[in-house]
Amino acid sequence: MDLKFTKPQAEESSRLAPFFSMRPNKTCDTGVLDTYLWADYYDTRCCVVDDKALLTVMESEGEHFAAMPYCAEEDLPYYFALTEKYFNEVLGKPLKIYLADEEAVTALKLQDNSNYLVREECDFRDYLYDAEELRTLPGKRFHKKKNLVNKFMREYEGRWEYRSMSCQDKQTVWEFLDRWYAKRSQEEINGEESLEYEVNGIHAVLQNCFWIDYRMGGIFIDGQLEAFSMGAYNPREKMACIDIEKGNSEIPGIYQMINQQFLLHEFPDAELVNREDDVGLEGLRRSKESYNPIAYERKYMVLQKNFGDWQDELKDQYEAEIDNYEADRSEGTDGSQG
Repeated sequence: MDLKFTKPQAEESSRLAPFFSMRPNKTCDTGVLDTYLWADYYDTRCCVVDDKALLTVMESEGEHFAAMPYCAEEDLPYYFALTEKYFNEVLGKPLKIYLADEEAVTALKLQDNSNYLVREECDFRDYLYDAEELRTLPGKRFHKKKNLVNKFMREYEGRWEYRSMSCQDKQTVWEFLDRWYAKRSQEEINGEESLEYEVNGIHAVLQNCFWIDYRMGGIFIDGQLEAFSMGAYNPREKMACIDIEKGNSEIPGIYQMINQQFLLHEFPDAELVNREDDVGLEGLRRSKESYNPIAYERKYMVLQKNFGDWQDELKDQYEAEIDNYEADRSEGTDGSQG
């Protein structure tokens, strides 16, 4: 097969970006900014095929997996089959997709296809919000958030400001990240090995920010950056994807401020906001639920069954997981409650 996968380069991001919104898809994982942020962590490789589809292959600890093809919905069956053929004939492995978006799984009718095991990854569902609600924080449901914002504004009146930021501010962001990372590393529980990769990904995006389509802004107090956020816009879904949000946790209300101000200034026309998943962390789950999500974008693991060299023990492992998941679904305990 003549498919050449290469590491995504900053200078080609403007060519790659349109592929990510060619079909319905409300995940943040499948966006141009997220792809570049985590390119090193997942050893991401991309291939543009026929100028009609973007295929992505990743590797972690010796395991290969793919993203769903980025293409028009009517072309999805063809490029899904092409991805599977690449895994089978070139890599000599069954096709495996982590975090497959719900829209693609439904369009391909994979849950009804006996050739695939399909499992919802409940800890990785994205939280979706009404953008206008997060900009205005209306009513009783947002009372605590609005109080924190108002308290911050009173306490730091005349001392704080929001600034839209760009590559010219990269040194300021890097200095903030040094402070944030040093403090977070000391507090870190469970080790979060991806933390360093995330910081390095932010460095890489800022270094090449002329080429990458993203938006960034920060909250400054007494001229010093104390919180910043990065995100990208999905025009098809009219959705803001919030990929990065960092703040000085010692300042009450700073996260509520950057959350609101970033949307007000950088995504005034967005109708939907995706604030990504909670990776199964209870504290993060409570935080995301506290902003009153209106829906969830569900994601799935897809694993090919009809591959001749698939080891029996691996097959048994995944079939047991699927059996457990189906049993939980039938009992109404699929993990989707917050």
